[in-house]
Amino acid sequence: MSVLPIDSGRYGNNDVRKIFREETRLQKMLDVEAALAWAQSYVDDIPKADASVIIGKASTRYVQLKRVKEIEKRTKHETMAMVEALTEVCGPSGAHVHLGVTSSDILDSALALQLKEAVEIIDKRLTHLAKTLRGLVKRNTKTLMVGRTHGQHALPITLGFKFANWLSVVARHLFRLKECKERLMVGKISGAVGTQAGLGSNAVKIQELVMEKLGLEKAEISTQMISRDRQSELVCVLANIASTLDSFATEIRQLQRPEIGELAEPFVEDTQIGSSTMPHKRNPVLCERISGLARIVRSLTIPALENIVTWHERDLTQSSAERFIIPEACILVDYMISLMDKILKGLIIHKEMMRRNLELSQGRLLSESVMVRLVKNGMKRSEAYNLMRQLSQKSEKEKVLFKTILFKDPKVSELLSEEELDEALKPGNYLGTTYDQIHNVLEHYVF
Repeated sequence: MSVLPIDSGRYGNNDVRKIFREETRLQKMLDVEAALAWAQSYVDDIPKADASVIIGKASTRYVQLKRVKEIEKRTKHETMAMVEALTEVCGPSGAHVHLGVTSSDILDSALALQLKEAVEIIDKRLTHLAKTLRGLVKRNTKTLMVGRTHGQHALPITLGFKFANWLSVVARHLFRLKECKERLMVGKISGAVGTQAGLGSNAVKIQELVMEKLGLEKAEISTQMISRDRQSELVCVLANIASTLDSFATEIRQLQRPEIGELAEPFVEDTQIGSSTMPHKRNPVLCERISGLARIVRSLTIPALENIVTWHERDLTQSSAERFIIPEACILVDYMISLMDKILKGLIIHKEMMRRNLELSQGRLLSESVMVRLVKNGMKRSEAYNLMRQLSQKSEKEKVLFKTILFKDPKVSELLSEEELDEALKPGNYLGTTYDQIHNVLEHYVF
């Protein structure tokens, strides 16, 4: 029976979940052993015929997880259990299995192989999300809406401008992931404490050959283990991505509130249920799920950073922790990206509500626009600001159009004609460089 929702299939995509299954982990360990045997035979440290047997048997078809676990119960050592199981199926050739290396050579290189596959999938999903956002930017470049600060109406923006900001963040995450990959996809064959003493005179060549075979970079230097600054960087990058997705989800949740009603996550009207007792409900459950899972991912950064700390050339304090945090971080963030992509693809945009909300303040949203025009026509900035502040408050208290209040004020009417006021109070006229900034983002970030 499953305990965690990742195991039950509630959260996570199958392709990434599969990478971190026990069977896959075992196969990656066997892949490293096979590459090692091949490299050692290549430099004539072991017979080629024996290496061929080891390579042929280094598969979960022969080295079964059940048998490895049986041995581990006795030995209390995961890697040695795998080595013994592989040795068993190789017959006399098994005498050359795991020669001159230590557990971390196998485990760290196997983990790098898992992460190589996982990060590649996450990268593709994040790129797909960027493309979805790019489409939303293009389609909503001129969709006017209220810009808000502190939850209050501030100035007009466009929905495309909001999405362009989101797109730029996702693009930066793609760059971060790419930079992180260069430091992350490394393995090692350096033996106990990292000196390569057990590998003999061909040690350097053996490590180069193994890493070439596995498609990994070789660690330029290591102790008995690869330093966990590499893996902690990945977890921190993933937590950064998760927090960004949380930010997107939170914004959609806020704008889905009936009082605002500008955006909404997709809802399957024929079958989806919003509440077990209130038939009218359309809860933003997908966005809420992203926000909830982001809390889990952010929490993983602490043990990831603590895993950097080890005693001397190696201990095992990081081992148990990273068996949780690395699969969880990869599986959950990949899932959150795909979930956000689904939300944005089916995003419901209520343009009429955006227009309504632009009019809620009766024109006071453009007080800065009027202030700027007054200053251009000769009024001091401080005087114009205080005047707009007073007249805005009057408009709000009396529930009168801002334009009406403005036009009745002698200081305003002396400097601005009714036509100038009309122009100043049109939301579409006070967007500054909005369209230029959107264009720059679309030009700069092409996927």
